[in-house]
Amino acid sequence: MTSNHTTIEDTYTTKDLIKAAVRQVQMKEVMATQTPGRYLLKSMMSGFLLAIVTVFMLAIKTQFAGTNDGLVNLLGAISFSLALVLIVLTNSELLTSNFMYLTVGWYYKVIAVKKMLYIFLFCFIGNIIGGFILFLLMKGTHVMTPEMVASLSKTVHLKTVESTWLNILIKGIFCNFFINIGIYVSMLFKEGLARAFFIAVGVIVFVFMGYEHVVFNAGLYAGMIFYNSDALLWIDVLKNIVFAFVGNYIGGGIFVGLVYAYLNGKRDSIKA
Repeated sequence: MTSNHTTIEDTYTTKDLIKAAVRQVQMKEVMATQTPGRYLLKSMMSGFLLAIVTVFMLAIKTQFAGTNDGLVNLLGAISFSLALVLIVLTNSELLTSNFMYLTVGWYYKVIAVKKMLYIFLFCFIGNIIGGFILFLLMKGTHVMTPEMVASLSKTVHLKTVESTWLNILIKGIFCNFFINIGIYVSMLFKEGLARAFFIAVGVIVFVFMGYEHVVFNAGLYAGMIFYNSDALLWIDVLKNIVFAFVGNYIGGGIFVGLVYAYLNGKRDSIKA
């Protein structure tokens, strides 16, 4: 029988991706602490992109209303996947992808929990501001039709009033698991089209299945403030934000970030 000379290190099959993620964490920390204005702007760009593509998705779903519902939902999901592709390829800062990156960084001891939580909060604030700016500008146009506002209001009602905290939590886990698996796989490729494809796949799944994405949801609430604020029940909005946030962290930070960090080395094997 042939001897097995495989080492434990040989089983770290995606170690290069983890090293790249650690490098990303180091750059994020430097930017967030030393040039916070630039970091905030990159976070705002993510929120802006998510919100503007949300409007695009609402337009598609309302203008194709009356045709096959499943096909309309699929078209909406495909259209929304453009948002994350643009965010990742422009190196903008999105809270839900940072859940994965920064957890990897924490595992390999290149970032402290306190700094990680600071970046999470700072990034989320920027994402929300970006969504508000988009809908503030959009309010000055006639792009949002009554049908689109009705679709927006229905979606928000389903996510807040008609959803329990457990429902939101579990759907938040599923959402960010698919998003970050897509991002993780996309890191295997250098070519832009291949990266875009795998990023888009995770988003299409989460949107089509109606899972909970905390930044996407915050953008919806920003839209409601400008177009139908009377229909917002803030205690239910808070419930959705809190449990979608926690669920997204579990799905992206633990189920993807922590798992693949553990599978690719010991905690002291990568140094800052």
